[in-house]
Amino acid sequence: MKIPVARPLVGEEEIAAVADVMRSGMLAQGSVVADFESRFADYCGATHAIGVNSGTAALHAALLAAGVGPGDSVVVPAFTFFATASSVSMCGATPLFADVDPETFNIDPDSVAALVRPDTRAIVGVHLFGQPFDVSAVREVCDDHNLVLVEDAAQAHGAEYHGKRAGSLADLACFSFYPTKNMTTGEGGMVTTDDDGFAKQVRLLINHGQSRKYLHSAVGYNYRMTNIAAAIGLVQLGRVEGFNERRIENARYLDRHLAGTGLTTPHVAPGVRHVYHQYVTRLPASYPLTRDAFMNALAERGVGTAVHYPIPVNRQPVYENERASCPVADDLAASVVSLPVHPAVTEEELAYICDAVRELS
Repeated sequence: MKIPVARPLVGEEEIAAVADVMRSGMLAQGSVVADFESRFADYCGATHAIGVNSGTAALHAALLAAGVGPGDSVVVPAFTFFATASSVSMCGATPLFADVDPETFNIDPDSVAALVRPDTRAIVGVHLFGQPFDVSAVREVCDDHNLVLVEDAAQAHGAEYHGKRAGSLADLACFSFYPTKNMTTGEGGMVTTDDDGFAKQVRLLINHGQSRKYLHSAVGYNYRMTNIAAAIGLVQLGRVEGFNERRIENARYLDRHLAGTGLTTPHVAPGVRHVYHQYVTRLPASYPLTRDAFMNALAERGVGTAVHYPIPVNRQPVYENERASCPVADDLAASVVSLPVHPAVTEEELAYICDAVRELS
């Protein structure tokens, strides 16, 4: 049995949608993108959605639209994918690394509050692995210091915080549609916002700074989404709730059947809908195997695993001069292991995974 830790789910409907675009001859940004943007905004409960060509482009454009630039700083979590911080650097600003909560793995509001400086312009909170961060607590810090709040929702399509969906919780929100995300466009991203000014600025920046054709009022980028990507996205948007429900069911199965194995299973904060982009466990210091030995033993049994993420962002070589003390992030990086939870995993495979873990522990 071979069970990969992640698998994109695309089928004949996505293929047919792409074929329709190919036949139309309108391959680049056009009406299909506009339709996807409108429907995605409705899905999130946001006023605006702007399609882009990656989650990183979404973060970069959103931060630029928020006015982040040279001489500014932006607070980000230390335990996240690299792009959360690199998008700050791409603006010419400095990332300030906050530690994370040991249970949810999300940005710690107390750590955030201690980092804010006079030059701080924004805070980026990540809904890590599909679980929303403590938006209200971080919003308080933003309100106290007049900062822009940005959701990095790259892993959280359909996640909810006290009844509101990711993408409608902050001043700006950024999504990724990478193949292994909860929904995909192949590559792609989206910025959502309720602010008309932010939306206008994002649209300007992702299209070479053109206020109208061949009139450039800013130095922008070619971050546009294509009709091909949007066609896939429209189909996936119709399927994402089914995908999410299956992820949640799979996670609940794993929660129940991994109890007593020694692994620490994911904690879900009150009032949130966790959509399990990844199912991330922890191996405590008392576990009988090292992490490498545990992962190798599962690989021998055909069970795919991964480490998200083995090096906190503040400890990456490029941020050597920005290193901060983030002990929880350090501990997580040394102890987390992701197990398969994606919608293609069957109950038989889930039982096999749990039996394999139980055998090792």
